[in-house]
Amino acid sequence: MICAEFFTRPDGSLLGFSLSGHNGEAGRDIICAAVSSAAYMTANTITEIVRANAQITVEDGYMLVRISLNEAKDCRSILAGFKLHMLELEEQYPQNINVSYTEV
Repeated sequence: MICAEFFTRPDGSLLGFSLSGHNGEAGRDIICAAVSSAAYMTANTITEIVRANAQITVEDGYMLVRISLNEAKDCRSILAGFKLHMLELEEQYPQNINVSYTEV
């Protein structure tokens, strides 16, 4: 199962996310491909287009993207779009994806 955890502030602003887990055989699963592609696009847009100084960690089956509170406004739409994408995937594949929230 793929677990997506979004880091939120009490006001609802997003400060990043983490992804963990696999779904099926690496390189052969469409759900993992959809999640991975969207996550990398989100991380790359935050760091290379917006130029936010984000904490990015990528390891086998794990990705972390965190931004500071100061950069939340600049990254708001990007993170909201990724969250929406993950919620839609969770709705389509509830046995394969779980979305949760942690207040930070």
